[in-house]
Amino acid sequence: MSSPHPGEEPHPSVPPAEPAGPTFSADGHLSSSHVGTEHTQPVPQSPYLPYESFEQPAGHEQTAQYPVAAYPHESAPTAAYAHAAPAPTPPAPTPPAPRPRRRGPGWVGAGAMTLAAALLAGGIGGAGGSLLAGDDGGGPTIVQRDGNPTQRPDGSIAAIAAAAVPSVVTVRVRGAGGDGGTGSGWVYDDRGHVVTNDHVVDAAGADGKVSIELTDGTRLPATVVGRDSSYDLAVLKVAPGDLKPLSIGTSGDVVVGDEVVAVGSPLGLGSTVTAGIVSALERPVTAGEAGNESFISAIQTDAAINPGNSGGPLLDGDGNVIGVNSAIAQVPGQGQASGSIGVGFAIPSDVVVRTVDQLIATGKAVHPMIGVSLDRRWSGEGAKVLQDSDVPGGDAVVPGGPADDAGIKPGDLITEMDGRRITDLDQLITRIRAQAVGDKVTLTVRRDGKDQELTMTLEAAKEG
Repeated sequence: MSSPHPGEEPHPSVPPAEPAGPTFSADGHLSSSHVGTEHTQPVPQSPYLPYESFEQPAGHEQTAQYPVAAYPHESAPTAAYAHAAPAPTPPAPTPPAPRPRRRGPGWVGAGAMTLAAALLAGGIGGAGGSLLAGDDGGGPTIVQRDGNPTQRPDGSIAAIAAAAVPSVVTVRVRGAGGDGGTGSGWVYDDRGHVVTNDHVVDAAGADGKVSIELTDGTRLPATVVGRDSSYDLAVLKVAPGDLKPLSIGTSGDVVVGDEVVAVGSPLGLGSTVTAGIVSALERPVTAGEAGNESFISAIQTDAAINPGNSGGPLLDGDGNVIGVNSAIAQVPGQGQASGSIGVGFAIPSDVVVRTVDQLIATGKAVHPMIGVSLDRRWSGEGAKVLQDSDVPGGDAVVPGGPADDAGIKPGDLITEMDGRRITDLDQLITRIRAQAVGDKVTLTVRRDGKDQELTMTLEAAKEG
């Protein structure tokens, strides 16, 4: 989620109505099934929003939605009182009556008074010190740190932030038409690769410009190495210089309740650190427009993340990247995300590493698929395979695909994947997308009231 510049209006995101069902189509794409209008019904708006809020063209400005500090300024009495009536001349003050002269104590008296004051002060100080110290000589203890007074214990939020902040950057995007915005990113390796979200760089288009800003204010031009909207990830390349990559953890080892730290540039405020816990795992999140959705089996966190945090790292207690912040929940009935409500989502690091390595190597990523068309009209539990009559071309199960080879038939209801319940279509899709091409998965399908387990090997979707 990128953040608008001061004076710019966030771009509202209103997802269009979705077709009948996301499919693993015959050409290998995981997309919405194209069925007739008689088989469709309105799809409720996704409760999840990507961190996407770019600038608007001139003439559409409004007050920025981030805090603005007012600078102190000098008063200008001449301008302020330019039209004031002249003040009447005050009467001359009456001089005070002379006071009678008093004799001072003289040098001897002054010396005696000074000595008495010194002795009195010493007596009070001694008595006070004796009362504070007590008979046992105790008193307040002042603790002083050895070494660097700003150093914090390993594993503390302060220590994690100190190590990570220099490796987290602000991503600045400017489209050819002047629109743009900001997001976050982090240094992936020592070759100058920076990871961010695909929707952060989307505003640049083919002819725009992308740059990164370091914590010291240095800006470096960046080129886009590769993008993938399905996983909402993008890789930038800058001159390596002294950039230090972050260490990457294993998201598969994360459990609910783990403490986490988010770093990024929410609302354009760079080097912002927030903390929380892992609230849930494998939360199915679908964000973006129909036909260009991101399917994320996400890590949910209550660490405060806002527009502009997109692409920044989510760190574990050891300071390792376990996710990339990508989306926040939307309050039902609210047109756009206005800020953190304690429900944010991050792309797991296991998916990030696999996808980013592919983008660096080839400029694109592969997506696993089983080869079925799914029915979004189905309101019951599980994911239902469409009938052939509902699919253009008549193939609800891709001939020769993993599902076909395993024995899945049109109309089957998929209820479990690897022994874990499937509640709806989106959960099945996001769980499959979290796997790698070549992985084996076992689906439990219900046909004619009977359950059976079918094992298949995921294949790469064919890109159109």
